[in-house]
Amino acid sequence: MRPVHTALAVLVAAVWGVNFVVIEIGLGHFPPLLLSALRFLVAALPAVFFVGRPKVAWKWIIGVGVALGIAKFGLLFTGMAAGMPAGLSSLVLQVQAVFTAVFAAVVLRERPGRVRLAGMAVALAGIAVAAVDRGTSAPVTGFVLVVAAAACWGVSNVLTRRAAPPDALNFMVWVCVVPVLPLFGLSLLFEGPGRDLAALRSLDWSGAAVIGYVAWVSTVFGFGAWGYLLRRYPASSVAPFSLLVPVFGMSSAALVLGEQISPLRWLAAALLVGGVAATSLTPARGTRTPLAPPVPAIAVSAPGAAAASPVRSG
Repeated sequence: MRPVHTALAVLVAAVWGVNFVVIEIGLGHFPPLLLSALRFLVAALPAVFFVGRPKVAWKWIIGVGVALGIAKFGLLFTGMAAGMPAGLSSLVLQVQAVFTAVFAAVVLRERPGRVRLAGMAVALAGIAVAAVDRGTSAPVTGFVLVVAAAACWGVSNVLTRRAAPPDALNFMVWVCVVPVLPLFGLSLLFEGPGRDLAALRSLDWSGAAVIGYVAWVSTVFGFGAWGYLLRRYPASSVAPFSLLVPVFGMSSAALVLGEQISPLRWLAAALLVGGVAATSLTPARGTRTPLAPPVPAIAVSAPGAAAASPVRSG
């Protein structure tokens, strides 16, 4: 990759890593489901009027919108609101690569080789260490919700892989339309209209900046830049940069939020990142290129990857 494009890939990873800190700040302004709904609303509008009509069947847009927008992000934001630290969330969410490989083996008949199976085992060991680390400091409810969010992300990755959208940005903007009303409805039901109205009435520049960052910087810029790189280079060249996301996530959480990184958490990070790398960057049997990791959590899944290569994970 050219140096300028390498710098762009690192910048996108940094944007997505810092995004966990921004979400943590946003949860101080909004209930989690309302924040997720606002994120998708602002990401979809007015972009949906400029990207053109959907270029894949509606069943794929709705399926990914439900699995990714409603289930994955609803669980992630709720888990973080329940006490899951931003830095640890950015790390644990990467176990989606294991879920993606398992679901792809079941649905797409992709047989994992020995290296990928070993990588999955190492990544799961990292999750176990992270659970022990989290359990020594606070209840694990938030941890479980974030792991469930990773599983939903794996489902959306397989759906995106089947959809194989030719235009990453077009696909993601239309996917962002799907969760808006359901998330607003769930927020009214579980968080209450009084709490939602209070959050909206107290909206200030800080809250508006949070929404702008997670919607426009993380989603629109992040996906645009990532899709641009995937159109110019093989997925196997671009995808490894996504492994920098938990590095930026944990370091920015430590710097901005003062989160402590324990020795157990460093061990969990080494195991999880190493296992994800082996799981994602090693070809499944019968494929020509590695099943590279999708783009990291807050940016949603990586439809651009599927467009770049027919065997690239969503």
